[in-house]
Amino acid sequence: MLNKLRDSLQPTMAKLGASLASTGLPANFWTGIGLAVSVAAGIVYASHSIPFIELDWYYAAVIGGVLLLISGFFDVVDGSVARITKQTSRKGAFLDSSFDKIAEVTIFAGIAFGNLADTFWCIIGIGMSLLVSYTRARAESLGVELKGIGVGERAERLLIIAIIGMVPLREAMEWAVIIVSIVAGITLIQRMAATSKRLSSSSST
Repeated sequence: MLNKLRDSLQPTMAKLGASLASTGLPANFWTGIGLAVSVAAGIVYASHSIPFIELDWYYAAVIGGVLLLISGFFDVVDGSVARITKQTSRKGAFLDSSFDKIAEVTIFAGIAFGNLADTFWCIIGIGMSLLVSYTRARAESLGVELKGIGVGERAERLLIIAIIGMVPLREAMEWAVIIVSIVAGITLIQRMAATSKRLSSSSST
């Protein structure tokens, strides 16, 4: 869903990408920065239960959410930098996808460790999220494009965590993780159905 918004903001993203590209730093550098900020968000989420830190749960949720939104910014502009500098490559695409999964695991692990949400729902949330990513990777290996298919792609899921998690209610983060689990489950079904339909159509022609 947010891919449509991203497409509409492409001119703005291109300008931001041009600004970052003018620094001379490669696209993979900005991808790495996005991962680092995501890991920092996970650590902040976990800090509520880290000895000698024990950050108040609400501060942990707010600071972690802000960092998560910042990481999303870098996740958007690294592609723009790659296109502007003509550095798009299979290696870059592989690193970007791999870093995305590392970031998601870190975020959910931080939320669980920080007791901001029930561990059970964190496991369900990350499990469903990884399954959504797997179906896309597997489908595309079979020649089926799934970009934009589903109500809850990675950007939507992390936005739910960041925004709802900052609501000043103790159970807000748990509700965010539950919503992500449901949205990811729906997306998984949508992608499986879309892939099965397209593969059936191609095999019958």
